[in-house]
Amino acid sequence: MRTFGVEEELLLVDPDSGQAVPRALALMDCYRQRLPETVRDISADPSLPEFNGSRLATEFQQEQIEVISRPHSSLAELAADIRAGRALADECAKEVAARTAALAMAPLPTVPHPAPDERVGIMIARYGLTAREQLTSGCHVHVSVESDEEGVAVLDRIRIWLPVLAALASNSPFSQGINTGYASFRGQAWSRWPSTGPLEIFGSPAAYYRTIEQMLATGVVLDKAMLYFDARLSTNYPTVEIRVNDVCLDADDTVLIAALTRALVETAARDWRSGKAPEPVPISILRLAAWQASRWGIEGDLLHPVTGRPCKASDVLDLLLEHVGEALNDNGDEAQVQRLFGHLRARGTGARQQRDALERTDSLEGVVTEAIRLTHMASVNVTSAEVPSATV
Repeated sequence: MRTFGVEEELLLVDPDSGQAVPRALALMDCYRQRLPETVRDISADPSLPEFNGSRLATEFQQEQIEVISRPHSSLAELAADIRAGRALADECAKEVAARTAALAMAPLPTVPHPAPDERVGIMIARYGLTAREQLTSGCHVHVSVESDEEGVAVLDRIRIWLPVLAALASNSPFSQGINTGYASFRGQAWSRWPSTGPLEIFGSPAAYYRTIEQMLATGVVLDKAMLYFDARLSTNYPTVEIRVNDVCLDADDTVLIAALTRALVETAARDWRSGKAPEPVPISILRLAAWQASRWGIEGDLLHPVTGRPCKASDVLDLLLEHVGEALNDNGDEAQVQRLFGHLRARGTGARQQRDALERTDSLEGVVTEAIRLTHMASVNVTSAEVPSATV
């Protein structure tokens, strides 16, 4: 069974005002104090060892913190790590008079504070306002692959489904004090970087790496870490990394996205081994599908993954579940995905929950307060009697 893991970027906020606050460095100092004394002096955040199953790392802006799970084969174990990681980050945040909220963009006006890092400084100088304003929080899912050949075959075949995942994860309707009208405005803000978006069909690792070499040779992209494709081969792990999703407000949605992503990867690998060619959907159509998902989430039409024609979101979601149904069953995730999918459809995405909070509280401060609560809410453990289950 394929292993998978999750990286979640959380916003650091003042619990009283709801404002994003630049306390990542102080939070990391608190985190280091929790580590065994023998490893406290490690300076590179990503290399810090895990603590109770998760580890923390700084991000581009000091108003963010990243929570990194361990790789797992069990969905239940991954779900436990996701919640433990969120709790760990919040415990450390409280020590520096902040809280963590799974918000993909800051609802209230804020001026981000870039991390005091040489590479970040270079990016600020090179990319100007795009870098200075960049305060977006995503959820990245890593799924193991056996080789570069399998990994590229997976990338070639999952590309048409990534806008559907992005719609399910949509969680950024408000930004800088503005109701953007989008379910995921993060998708729009993130696309300002020069190397984001969908990829063409490669057919081989050689073609994939040749494209990377050509992009780096332009000098527009700083380095390999800046290849912000919707999905890519990880440079650090034997995985494919799916990067299109907003961080999910409800941890149950993160679990759902992770399960669907692993099933997509497994389905794509099986299709490749059986000789089934990837669907030749042009990048231009995939960009439109991504925009549509960003604009409406699951509350409007989505584009059909193969034909590109507008369809009811519910129909496209059913197509996704049908597409990965066999893999979900073989992974033992089918029942849990049915429950989580049914719950998400009943109460809406993070974007819907934020809009509902605004309607109830009539303030973006109220939205942030509710987001803190939902970020750390216990799993609902829904049953089929409580909400409609999805058909898988």
